[in-house]
Amino acid sequence: MAKCIMVQGTMSGAGKSLLVTALCRIFLQDGWRVAPFKSQNMALNSYITRDGLEMGRAQVVQAEAAGLDCDVRMNPILLKPSSDTGSQLVVNGEVRGEYCAANYFKMKKDLIPDILRAYRSLAEENDIIVIEGAGSPAEINLRQDDIVNMGLAELVDAPVILVGDIDRGGVFAQLYGTVALLRPEERRRVVGTVINKFRGDVELLRPGLVQIEALTHVPVLGVVPYLHVDIDDEDSLAPCLSQTDTVRPLDVAVIRLPHISNFTDFPPLEEHPAIGVRYVDGAEKLGRPDLVILPGTKSTVSDLLWLRQSGLEAAILALASKEVPIFGICGGYQMLGRLLSDPEGIERAGEVRGMGLLPCKTVFTAQKTRTRVQAISAAQPFSGVRLEGYEIHMGETDRAGAEPFCVFADGTADGAVQGTVFGTYLHGLFDTGELTKRLAEYLAGRKGLKLGDLNMESRTAYRQRQYDLLADNLRKSLDMEQIYRAMEEFEHDKA
Repeated sequence: MAKCIMVQGTMSGAGKSLLVTALCRIFLQDGWRVAPFKSQNMALNSYITRDGLEMGRAQVVQAEAAGLDCDVRMNPILLKPSSDTGSQLVVNGEVRGEYCAANYFKMKKDLIPDILRAYRSLAEENDIIVIEGAGSPAEINLRQDDIVNMGLAELVDAPVILVGDIDRGGVFAQLYGTVALLRPEERRRVVGTVINKFRGDVELLRPGLVQIEALTHVPVLGVVPYLHVDIDDEDSLAPCLSQTDTVRPLDVAVIRLPHISNFTDFPPLEEHPAIGVRYVDGAEKLGRPDLVILPGTKSTVSDLLWLRQSGLEAAILALASKEVPIFGICGGYQMLGRLLSDPEGIERAGEVRGMGLLPCKTVFTAQKTRTRVQAISAAQPFSGVRLEGYEIHMGETDRAGAEPFCVFADGTADGAVQGTVFGTYLHGLFDTGELTKRLAEYLAGRKGLKLGDLNMESRTAYRQRQYDLLADNLRKSLDMEQIYRAMEEFEHDKA
């Protein structure tokens, strides 16, 4: 069975995911077979594996850093929030249903066999498992039925590294308070602390490091500087660096709607060596991109009103008037029309004015369209491009005489096109690669660029370079000898 090390944080956003990613890469570089693991993830930012199963994207990134294909065993439980008090539960990549928080907490210990089965299976195939916690282990109201922090550490007998975020301030209080709230048996698992996101001269921090070690009786394993590496964050689609400025000549802005869904539409764009994808949640951040994408959403009308109130709608309309291409997918397509009608109260909206960039009218209905399709694009400049994907939406849209975006294999027309504004219900439309390639050529041509003349690094090579950069920086900051020793000592005690 594999050795293990677990990374827990003083809060969400402390840097657990990044530290796990770094450790996966370091262990890989040192010649070990290593895999990431997170028993329970809560995020809308999910990913579909090769075998069609759904998992958290953070573990996909960590798997890539470890030199592995993503595997749903790395994240056996995924919670996808559907409201402030409820989530869709995904277990081993399959949907189990919708649960309010109270009901989920009553039954989550029943998921322990699924968690242990996934973990032990990974442990049989690897030398080291790097485990990520969630939130903070000091949430004392949740401790009794914990399955993702100290509860999991006990189940798999894992040593724990506790990471705090100095950039937010109060890092010593974070670390001391967290350790103080742990049970005695839990404190014994903490083999070290890490201070993350430090800016400045580490020597000025030394007196505090000495004091926090004395207060917690736990060594400080390292002070990690604020790193400028471009690695996907667990809950944010925004890159740490501006790919557009430093690496990619084409700038695609995806509007980050409050209820954005189907993030998996965009990795093929991110993979293209000429396209820089950024996710925008404010009018001041939009700028003058080469393409604006309105993505899918779990609440079309609510997000349309948010666009209106935030000033993003006006900014997008201004870009459209200058013939900047606008692309709407599913809910984003519905927003681009003239009218959204809700006679059955599906979104409790009545009638709402759309953005008016397409002549379409959408009527919401209780019946949900869910189907996989093949199609051929009918829209210039993408005419003839082969598409594959799926529809999953509530509502029907009348194109009102606009040209369709594509035609399904059964002859059904989908979507609408008017000038440089495109809309479609089709998710996964970039997956075959044909539309991505044609889109890049179209956008490059509008800027007078020839993609063949550009000396571009492949997206895969770029990501691998970022993982190595992350690992190199963490090696300089962490006491890796002490981390290896902690794993060995826990493994020896098990024996």
